[in-house]
Amino acid sequence: MLSRLAERAATEADQTRIWVELVDSIRPPHASRHETASEALRSLTHILARRDELRRPLRSAFLRLFMERKQVSLYVSSGLLPSTGFFSETGRRISDKLLPDVVDTAYMKDVLSVVFHRHDDEVWVNAIADETWIDFIHALLAPEGDAIPASPGHKAPMAVTEILEALRMLSYHVSAIGLDPELVRVDPKLEEVESPFLAQNAEIVRYLRHYKTWWSAPDTPIDDSDHLTVMLDQCAEVLLRIRRRAMRRGTSLTLTFKLERLRQHLDRIGELLGLLRDLYASRLLMPLLPRAVRLFKRLVHAECRKNRLSDYWGKNVELLSLRMTESASKTGERYIASNLREHFELLRSAALGGFIIALMAALKVLIDRQDFAPLNELLGFCLNYGLGFVLIHMLGGTVATKQPAMTANAIAASIGETRGKTRSLDNLADLIIRTIRSQGAAILGNVGIAVPVAIGLSLAILELTGTQFIDTTKAAALLDEAAPRGSTLFFAAVAGVCLFLSGLISGYYDNLSAYNRVPQRLLQLRWPRRLLGDARMARISRYVENNLGALAGNFFFGFLLGGATALGVLFGLPMDIRHIAFSSAYVGYAAAAFDFTLPAHVLSLALGGVLLIGVVNLAVSFTLTLYVAMRARRITFAQGRTLSALVLRRMLFRPKDLFIAPRRNAAAQRTDAGPQTRQPPLKTTSSAENNRTPDGEKTPPPQSPL
Repeated sequence: MLSRLAERAATEADQTRIWVELVDSIRPPHASRHETASEALRSLTHILARRDELRRPLRSAFLRLFMERKQVSLYVSSGLLPSTGFFSETGRRISDKLLPDVVDTAYMKDVLSVVFHRHDDEVWVNAIADETWIDFIHALLAPEGDAIPASPGHKAPMAVTEILEALRMLSYHVSAIGLDPELVRVDPKLEEVESPFLAQNAEIVRYLRHYKTWWSAPDTPIDDSDHLTVMLDQCAEVLLRIRRRAMRRGTSLTLTFKLERLRQHLDRIGELLGLLRDLYASRLLMPLLPRAVRLFKRLVHAECRKNRLSDYWGKNVELLSLRMTESASKTGERYIASNLREHFELLRSAALGGFIIALMAALKVLIDRQDFAPLNELLGFCLNYGLGFVLIHMLGGTVATKQPAMTANAIAASIGETRGKTRSLDNLADLIIRTIRSQGAAILGNVGIAVPVAIGLSLAILELTGTQFIDTTKAAALLDEAAPRGSTLFFAAVAGVCLFLSGLISGYYDNLSAYNRVPQRLLQLRWPRRLLGDARMARISRYVENNLGALAGNFFFGFLLGGATALGVLFGLPMDIRHIAFSSAYVGYAAAAFDFTLPAHVLSLALGGVLLIGVVNLAVSFTLTLYVAMRARRITFAQGRTLSALVLRRMLFRPKDLFIAPRRNAAAQRTDAGPQTRQPPLKTTSSAENNRTPDGEKTPPPQSPL
């Protein structure tokens, strides 16, 4: 096969097919079997090193690729986001997946996509060791000499010229992105001082001009490139500063897209400058190969995944997801009690939530009894849930199942701070124990009040009207819905997904409020200020700033719960929800309907079902939220076993910590115990010390808007 390819390399004009067949001979049957590809590449390297009559035609064909193909587009577009925008690029990827773009092998970018035409080629290409690729290229090119092949007139070879031109274009792109109004809006300092994005362009243009002169006249020195490195480092620092400001002030898909595009361009400039510096050091091929192979792997990866929508969305939604989950983690702090006082406060707020949930359950029964049209009934259920949850939040109540969607973000943020330190893992184990204890207190408050309130309300209605609030048929149906069957647990999982989504919605609206400066814009409305006064409008503005996400999350959570059943009816799917607090209230109403004569096994079955519903609610919402929060922070937690052992040890040797909170915070107790290595405090419930912005400024605690 290699002999036939060598013959064709000496005669064929368009030699793209030669490289396609050569790569086909290396490609393994399955991309995951990269050992097969490595062995094939080593065998090819061995043959080329021993058979000079085969190597020379292939070497000539390889060099012609870089002399005849245009390479600038490969460096300035492959693996880099375009300037068209988030949704335009999404549409392009979808359309190109359905109807592939025209391939023009006059461009090296298209040659690369033709040669590595399988969508999973990047897997085995990147799995092969860099040293194996370097040995192959050296065997193919180097025996004639390690120097870079010269061009007529002592000009830079075409491959070098294309890199120089690509650097020029990338530098102009960085200047344009760096002065985009979206970035200036987040960081107004870009208008006040000389922009490093403009300074780097001037430095790169100067460097490229001197580099061309040096290539034709090697005795001409190139000005020190340290200043260019400083400019690029300053661009990276400004990019990081804008990202941090976006975390506080809110972000958008457009801003996220442009920040990611800017980062990619700066990284590509660094890679190409590294190649030029390696050439300047020796003009030899071998010192260049390690960096060139790494760039080759990135380009193959980019071309193989250029139309993969999941990768594209994952990269661009990451910062937005981080902003949303960061907002939720701040909300989650108030759901974790650290001491006895906070523990009782959580019990009180959960009791208030349970009281209102019992009333919401009764209202749902009344709406169901009215025989409304399906759409009106759906709207009634959704408004009952949504407005009820909003009322619970405004009055300072707690819904137990809302905790995991918030506390998981707080735990993910703490995992990001541990970085594998043993002392930090101890703190993290403390946080998990406090979370479990707080969750138990919230469930106790919700269920412990919802059941007696439901019973009391049923008895009051019986005393006033002489009839039961619900008949025995409805009561039997409610008990049947709570029974621990497969469908019940599935419906509980659906409710858990709704809880997870409500946490994301809450973070989204917090981000929206910060990004669009909703509180500040409210203060500019004239008629409310004339009607309510400046002081009251200022309180409303602060309340919106601190609570808009929570209000929106609770309201939409109600619509998610109310709409799940309707969605199942609409599509003919077995879709419903089961929520621990509502299910416990329904058991209370059913027990009163049967005059408290339920058989023990029926009652125990219903209560067991309520317990399992709660477990599934919490597990699903917590797991989904923790996964998204850790993905958004790019956290890979390798100390899972160590942490699990620490938590289990706490449970076994200090079981009372799961039920009884200490009188003081754990951090304060450790301080009293003696001097210790200082560690950053983990997030706990909201307090005056915890109500701070990322800049260190205090923010007022949530209060009534009026």
